[in-house]
Parts: sequence; C-alpha cells; structure tokens
Amino acid sequence: MSDAPDRLFILDREFDDPAFPGSSFYCRDCILVEGLLATFPERTAHLEVIRVPWPRPRSLVVEAIGEANQNLPALVFSDGGYVNDIKPLLEALHTRHGFPEPHP
Repeated sequence: MSDAPDRLFILDREFDDPAFPGSSFYCRDCILVEGLLATFPERTAHLEVIRVPWPRPRSLVVEAIGEANQNLPALVFSDGGYVNDIKPLLEALHTRHGFPEPHP
C-alpha cells in the first residue's frame, strides 16, 4: 500500500428521496461502514472518509471511479482499483486496514 490514504466514499448519514416526499432515509451498507469507523477509529489512519450527498450524479465519485460506478459505499485504493460492493469492501477494510472480519 502506498503512503497516500485509501478513499472511502459513503453517503451522507441521512438523506431525502424526492420519490418519497416527507420521508428520510439512510443507506444500509453505508451505516454498517459508519459503525465500523465509529467502533474502530484507530484503524482509520490510512483512510480518507468522504461523505457525499445521495442524488446522482455524485461528482466526486464520478471523478474517482467513473459515472457507471456510483454505487456506495466505495473504497478507492491508493495504489489503484476500487470496490463498491459491500462484501468485497468489508474484506478490503479487513485486509488493508485491520478491521475485524464479519462473522460468516
């Protein structure tokens, strides 16, 4: 791993969806990752956490990994590549940053 931090893109903790007026939401996978960050803050030393708004296009994510890859959370590796599916993302947080593994 390089000295630059991996970048972890997650959605804002709470957001509105115009398709559901009067309701607020959270992203289940992003909240799971938020819990890991809060529970193991010492393991975030080489992570840059970037919270982005829910509506697309998510310009910071598009700049990092392309328009077709806006699914969040997304972990962009400092040495190239990324994951934006929850299971490989959790595995990458384990192998690259020392977070515990989820129980099978």
